[in-house]
Amino acid sequence: MDPQGEPGAHPVGPLEQALHAARALVLADLAVREVAEADVVSLVEDSVTHRRWWVEQWPEGAGFLAGLVAQDVQDALLERYGRWPLCPVCGDGDPHALEVEPELGPDPHWVCHKAGVRVAAVGGLDRAGSR
Repeated sequence: MDPQGEPGAHPVGPLEQALHAARALVLADLAVREVAEADVVSLVEDSVTHRRWWVEQWPEGAGFLAGLVAQDVQDALLERYGRWPLCPVCGDGDPHALEVEPELGPDPHWVCHKAGVRVAAVGGLDRAGSR
């Protein structure tokens, strides 16, 4: 059913669509790594709320939202729980987190700087193996 076709429904604009897409991508990565608990999902919602204001001020940045939300959640998780997502590429040495690249740009990816490889697109950790 198309909610935009229902009487009284408000169309979803491009900025809201970009926010929903960013939320979905980050939630997919959290779910595949089995850390999508309620308190962690709240971190995603907090980031989306903050980024809504940001993208309203700079609509041209809508394409950067997925990477920014991923970084926000990664930072919040580090403060509360530890590194996330752990690198699935490096099997030896200390566990380390992947990083989002570009830091501010379209088409964000999780990258292992230790191995120098792109691991997966944000939202695509399910295709990168798990750890």
